[in-house]
Amino acid sequence: MKNRNLRYLTREGIKNIGVNRLMSFASIAVLMSCLVMIGCAVLLYFNIDALLHSIESQNVIMVFVEKDADADVINNVEAELKAVDNVENVTFIPKNDAYSTVLESLGENADIMNGVDASFLPDAFEVCVADMQYFSNTVNQIRSIEHIMSIRENSDLANRLEKIRTAVSYVCVGIIVMLFIVALFIIANTIRISMFTRKLEISIMKAVGATNSFIRWPFLIEGLTIGLLSAALSMGVLYLIYRLAGEALLTIFGILGGGLINFKDYALYLLIGFICISVVTSGIGSIFSIGKYLKEQGSVVDANN
Repeated sequence: MKNRNLRYLTREGIKNIGVNRLMSFASIAVLMSCLVMIGCAVLLYFNIDALLHSIESQNVIMVFVEKDADADVINNVEAELKAVDNVENVTFIPKNDAYSTVLESLGENADIMNGVDASFLPDAFEVCVADMQYFSNTVNQIRSIEHIMSIRENSDLANRLEKIRTAVSYVCVGIIVMLFIVALFIIANTIRISMFTRKLEISIMKAVGATNSFIRWPFLIEGLTIGLLSAALSMGVLYLIYRLAGEALLTIFGILGGGLINFKDYALYLLIGFICISVVTSGIGSIFSIGKYLKEQGSVVDANN
């Protein structure tokens, strides 16, 4: 296809949006709604994931060393803890620091500790895991280390958090897939209606020998333009919704010990995602509808001949 024809057909495709204003507006509105809902699902997932990470960071494993352990034993235990798979960070907590923490927690009642020093407490390590999915396995590896007196952990909470993350992932993926299919049908039907309004023109072009690519290009441009407009508008609408709903979400997440993610940190990824979804759905929808319609028109032309 020559460049001159390509420019002409591209202009015709964009012009079709104005010619079919009502259908184009309806398509942009519905596709934009799908993209906004997809964006809301994605932002909700990221916020819940960030909240779970915040809770997980507080769900540490406390490892208490034997009371009579000397410095060499403590150093060896620390080295073995750091060597355990899935351990992200190991922090040593001397018994004197733990004793000071106990006194601070007692406040005005700290005098009940008179006559008691830090010797009754063991030295300890605070262990943070990298992936909560392997929490139980990590605990079992730590238990096998020598000179450890006891371990304090909450595997039940870790399992619940992992189940919540998995459930949220499945729900968000399901919503995205469902809305992706809806967007695909929207674009396909829009292009098909646009072709029906120009069926006489298409029939004439087919009769005089116009190639399928010559006929297909304007409709493909029309679908892609609708998709890109929907993607750009969806970002603005999604930003406003996130700002309006932010206060309510911040209150809920604040109670649970978390905060909201910054929209700007994910804006570029969302925009790229919206554009990809729009281009893919527009391209597939346009090609499917155009191919099917041109095949029907070709059959009609052959029958008339």
